[in-house]
Amino acid sequence: MFKRILGYTGEHRKTTYKAIAAMLTGMVMQVLPFWFIYQIIRPLLLREPISAGYVISRVAAIALCTVLYAVFYIWGLSLSHNAAYNTLKNLRISLQGKLEKLPLGVIQEKGVGVIKKMFVDDIETIELPLAHAIPEGIANIAIPVLVFLGMFIFDWKMALLALASLPLGALAMAMMYQSGMSKMANYYTAAQKMNRTIVEYINGMEVVKVFNRDGESYHRYESDIKSYRDFTLAWYRACWPWMAIYNSLVPCVALFVLPVGAYFVLQGYSTLPNLALALCMSFGISAPLLRVMNFFPTIARIDYAVSNLEAMMNEPPLIQSAAAFAGKDHSVEFENVRFAYKETEVLHDVTLQIPQGSLTALVGESGSGKSTLAKLLVHFYDVTDGAVKIGGQDVRQMSLEALNNQISYVAQEQFLFNMSLLENIRLGKPGAADAEVLAAAEKAQCGEFLIRLERGIHTMAGDGGKQLSGGQRQRISLARAILKNAPIVVLDEATAFMDPENEEKMNEAIAQVIRGKTVIVIAHRLHSIINADQICVMDGGNLAAAGTHEELLKTCPAYQKLWQAAEGSARWRVSTAKEVEKA
Repeated sequence: MFKRILGYTGEHRKTTYKAIAAMLTGMVMQVLPFWFIYQIIRPLLLREPISAGYVISRVAAIALCTVLYAVFYIWGLSLSHNAAYNTLKNLRISLQGKLEKLPLGVIQEKGVGVIKKMFVDDIETIELPLAHAIPEGIANIAIPVLVFLGMFIFDWKMALLALASLPLGALAMAMMYQSGMSKMANYYTAAQKMNRTIVEYINGMEVVKVFNRDGESYHRYESDIKSYRDFTLAWYRACWPWMAIYNSLVPCVALFVLPVGAYFVLQGYSTLPNLALALCMSFGISAPLLRVMNFFPTIARIDYAVSNLEAMMNEPPLIQSAAAFAGKDHSVEFENVRFAYKETEVLHDVTLQIPQGSLTALVGESGSGKSTLAKLLVHFYDVTDGAVKIGGQDVRQMSLEALNNQISYVAQEQFLFNMSLLENIRLGKPGAADAEVLAAAEKAQCGEFLIRLERGIHTMAGDGGKQLSGGQRQRISLARAILKNAPIVVLDEATAFMDPENEEKMNEAIAQVIRGKTVIVIAHRLHSIINADQICVMDGGNLAAAGTHEELLKTCPAYQKLWQAAEGSARWRVSTAKEVEKA
C-alpha cells in the first residue's frame, strides 16, 4: 500500500526521502541519550572510579542530543508535510483531469456525495501516510531494529528477552487488521450514503418545507447519519481490544528483560552491566515503537480509501479522438445501438434514421429509453454496441468540442452557475457580444422575468440557479441554445416547468430556433408533437415503431395506448365541491 501511495508523490518524492533522512537522524539523537546513561551507570555497577568531568561530558551529550532531536525531527516533519500537501494538490488535479475524461453519465450516477467524499475525505486520508506514517514510521522502526542488532552483539540472551513481547503484539495487531478490514466496506458505504443524503437534504429543504415532508425527509437524514455512527462504532468495537493489547505489549520491551534478565544475572548466565544496557536501550526504543503502533489502526481505512480512489482513476475514459467534425451533413443515425447501465441493458439493438432538417419526436413511457438515446447522441455515455453517427461520422471519432459545436442540448433540468444570467447565457457562445446575448434572451422569452429583477440580466443566478424558478432556468438554458445556434437541437421536455401561458410563448420561441435544423424532441405531451416529421415510439428499450402521427394511430398499439392516455388527461379539470355533489 505504501509503495502505491509513494507513486503519487511524483517530483516531491525526493522531499519525502529527505524527510525520512532527517527523521532517522532525529531518532538516533533520541536513542543516544540512553547509551550515555548506560555509560554513567556501568562504572557504578562495576565499582570503577568515575570523574566529575566524565559525568558532565555525558550529561552535556544528552542535552545536545535532545536539542538535535527536536531540530531534526521538526525539520523532517516540515519536509514531509510540504511533500504531502503538494502531492494532495497534484492528486486532486489529476483526479479532476480524470473525471473530465469520464462519461458524464458515470459522474452523474455516482452523485455529489460520493464525488465530494473522494475529492475531500478520501484524498485527505493519504496525508497521514505521506506526512507521518511513511517518514515517521520508517524512522521509528529502523532505529529499534538497529538497537536490537546491537543488543545481539553485546548479549544475545538479553536481546531475545527484549524481543519476546513483539510476537504477541504482532499477533494482536494482525487480529485488529483482520477485524477492521471485514467491516471497512460497510463503513465506507455508510459514509458515502451519509454524504449524499446531507447534500440532498440541504438542497431539497425548500421542497421539503413546501410539501410538508419534514418528518419523512428528516427521518431518512437521521437514519443515514445514525447508520454511519453505528458502522463507525462497530469498526472501533472490533478493533479496540486488539489495539489495547498491542499498545500495551509492543512498547513494553522490558516486560521480560527485567524479571528474567535479573534471574540470568543471579544464575551467572549474564552480567549486571549487560542487564543495565538492555534495560536502558529498552526504555530508549519504547517511545519509537509506540509511535509506530499509533499508525496501524489507520492502515485499513487508508488502504480502502486508496483502493476506492484508484478504482475511480482506473474507470475507462470516454472514447473520443482529437478529430474535427467531418460528417457529410447533419443527419443523425442510431445503428444497432445497445446500451447497458452497469449490468442492465436498457437499449436493445435500436436502429433509427433522422434526416437532416427534420423534426423527430421520441415518445414512450418513463424508462423506455428516450432520454438515454438523447444522452448517447450528446455522448454522455459510450454505446455498449453499435454506433451513433452524425452525417455518417461516429461520435466517438471526433472530439467532444467538435461534437458539442454541432449540438444544442436543452435538458429538463438545467444547471446554472453562480454568476450573472448574462454570463450563464454566454456559455452557449463564448465571446459573444452583450447585444447578441440580450437578443437570445428576448427570443427565449426571458424579458418577462428579467425586467422584474433588480439588476436584470446582470443578476447572479445563485448556486445551481437557485435564485430562479424551474421555468426561468429553462428559458435561460433555451437562450443558451439560441445563442449557440447549432445545426442539431435536442429538446428533452424543454417546457416541462412552464405554466400554460408561458409555454405557448416558449413554443413560439422554439419554433424560431429549430427552423432549418435537425431537431430531436423528447416529449410526454403528445399533442405538442403531432406535426413532427417522424414520431419514434420507444417501448422497454426497443424501437416499437416510427412514422407520422396518423400512421402510428393506425398501426402501433403502443402509440395508441399513449394517445388514449394523453386524450384522457387533456379532459382533466378541477371541479368545485358543488360540481362534485351535482355529479
